[in-house]
Amino acid sequence: MFINLTEVLTNEDKVLAVQTEAQITEVSVGDGSYSVCASSPVDFVFTNTGRGRAKIEGKAEFTFNAGCDRCLKPVKQKVAVAFTREVWAPDTAADPSAYEEQPFMNGFQLDVEDLLNSEIVTSWPMKILCKPDCKGICPTCGRDLNTGTCDCDNFVPDPRMAAIKDIFEADKEV
Repeated sequence: MFINLTEVLTNEDKVLAVQTEAQITEVSVGDGSYSVCASSPVDFVFTNTGRGRAKIEGKAEFTFNAGCDRCLKPVKQKVAVAFTREVWAPDTAADPSAYEEQPFMNGFQLDVEDLLNSEIVTSWPMKILCKPDCKGICPTCGRDLNTGTCDCDNFVPDPRMAAIKDIFEADKEV
């Protein structure tokens, strides 16, 4: 979906408020792809800040289907985006390469999906957990440790003690 910003970019002190539905159905973050199960309307405020320049303020909330990073259970993850960006008309950019820094602009048209996708990716949480104290799964048997413990031996020796362990094992061979 595109929003025409010609009126805002060409008229001094012009302010335009727009509310629109996001048409994003899926977002790729890192090596994962997440489907959108709910979203709020996107509220934009476009403000002229000078000749051929405009400030974009926006906010929205999205809910994604994801998996817990520790136990892999399905989770509904909410991501709220609130952003402020400055854009400029292609004919007023002082440096032509500066216009390339705003890939969500196509001439005087704002590509809403590209802008929102960029903002969602930058707002994505580092870890998605089903609950804050999720214990994850056993690395040996794969049991969900939130439902109980397993009988696997998960002892991990301290690697700093490996040299001493080698000395004791060498004495046993003699």
